[in-house]
Amino acid sequence: MTDFIKIESFDGPELDVFVRLTGAQLRNKLEPEAGIFIAESPTVIEVALNAGCEPVALLTDERLINGAVASIIERLDRIADESGREIPIYTAEREVLTGLTGFELTRGALCAMRRPVLPELSELLEGAHRVAVLENIADSTNIGAIFRAAAALGIDAVLVTPSCCDPLCRRAVRVSMGTVMQVPWGRIGKTHKDWPHPGLEQLREAGFKTVAMALSDNTVLIDDPRLENEERLAIVLGTEGDGLSKTTIADCDYTAKIPMYHGVDSLNVASAGAVAFYALRYKK
Repeated sequence: MTDFIKIESFDGPELDVFVRLTGAQLRNKLEPEAGIFIAESPTVIEVALNAGCEPVALLTDERLINGAVASIIERLDRIADESGREIPIYTAEREVLTGLTGFELTRGALCAMRRPVLPELSELLEGAHRVAVLENIADSTNIGAIFRAAAALGIDAVLVTPSCCDPLCRRAVRVSMGTVMQVPWGRIGKTHKDWPHPGLEQLREAGFKTVAMALSDNTVLIDDPRLENEERLAIVLGTEGDGLSKTTIADCDYTAKIPMYHGVDSLNVASAGAVAFYALRYKK
């Protein structure tokens, strides 16, 4: 039987994980095995649990314990019984929760979870035909939207460069609707010096051709048959505003663009990624 812990304020240190720790502090908390990320909303929490993520604690609106989060609480009870460890479930009245910035946007539930151990690059690339490489993308909303498109449109893995936004930051997880736990992903390189070299060489050694998504002069269209016919293709997307670095563009095997109309100069990187993932999907 679940013992609910009702809270009247967020002053207690046991609630730091929900209200006071920054994204960097969550990542570094007992890293690497026990870093924490936050899953928001019952839907995202369910996806994370289905993906095998390990729950640490739940914070929820007390009015939802017999409704929207009832099935989650049942699962947490089973996990606690099977593992022999405690998973605290904190509840509060909605009036108390509104003091937590942004909580109303979470649909009533936050779950702190252990960060999964990321696979090695070789493991991500083995058997893959289409991967996305995200170069220095800083906006967490874009990261989340790209992961959702990658999951929906058949991307086998997502690789993020060392300077990229953390895909498990709170906003990225929420925007992705939990798909960041469904699409295999990892980092290509450990420091900013590892990209674009030797990162691009690692992709080529694994048998991938690389296509830079950029509005350069020397490009092919996104529906060019040569791209479609590549057995293994890495689709490289660049940071907001500046796009891909000149070095990355010059050293990729192809540069592709999405035709623009009505004087529009470019698409948001998440929208461009969705178009590219669909146009270049693996069809064999």
